[in-house]
Amino acid sequence: MKVKIDLTKSAQDNAKDYFERAKKARHKKIGAQATIKDLEKRLKSREIEAYAKQKKNEVREIAKKEWYEKFRWFFTSSGELAIGGRDAMQNETLNSKYFEDNDLFFHADIFGASVVILKNGKNSPAGARMEVAQFAACHSRAWEQATGIVNVYAMRREQVSKSKARGSLGTGSFLLEGEREWYRNMPLELSAFERQKPVANEGEAQTYIAINPALTRDALGITRSLSITSGNSKKSDAAKKIASFFKSDNIDYLMQALPAGKFSIVQKANASSKSF
Repeated sequence: MKVKIDLTKSAQDNAKDYFERAKKARHKKIGAQATIKDLEKRLKSREIEAYAKQKKNEVREIAKKEWYEKFRWFFTSSGELAIGGRDAMQNETLNSKYFEDNDLFFHADIFGASVVILKNGKNSPAGARMEVAQFAACHSRAWEQATGIVNVYAMRREQVSKSKARGSLGTGSFLLEGEREWYRNMPLELSAFERQKPVANEGEAQTYIAINPALTRDALGITRSLSITSGNSKKSDAAKKIASFFKSDNIDYLMQALPAGKFSIVQKANASSKSF
């Protein structure tokens, strides 16, 4: 160990200098240790808080996830549930498992479209059926082709089957018989707005970003919403714009709720609109 000594000072003065230096160093060490402990405590507290918040959100998400959310879905302005297939397999599942006698089957008159089932459709008002027809139009290849409009038809349970008497039917293909209820020239427009999800059992209603037909927005008199039409923006960019507008971080949900294709997003407020 090397010790520096000031030869201009006495041994006592040198000792005093070293004592003062040691005293200051000791105080700095104590202060540094206290700061470290405080920072560790804060960091741990934030980590615990962040972890608890994450788990709470995960539990809430799991607890409030409804059976129909694995499909495309929306609630009409009068409260009926409509569910649509994301692919041929889901179209098949909807027909075989969820299409009941009082329901209606909707499909755009174009190759490549979602099967949409309106629950209790036979007893639904005309406005709700129009909304579902627009939803079925939007979730079809017509969106990707940017046709602007497409015809949609509706059929009853007894008119839709998987009979192979007339040949083999592939996954998501059905035998349709009888007269169809037509909805001509349905416009390809969806609307994003905040809405409360109906709660089947006891519990707290959950507010979510509804990706509904534009007709639902109009029927409910929504004044703050986004109009979603075919455009030039990528799906991921459109989802981010919608999430930003509503201050949401649920990009995955929005990506699943939007149809395939490209988008134009316009803000709607008090009967006026502006690009967003």
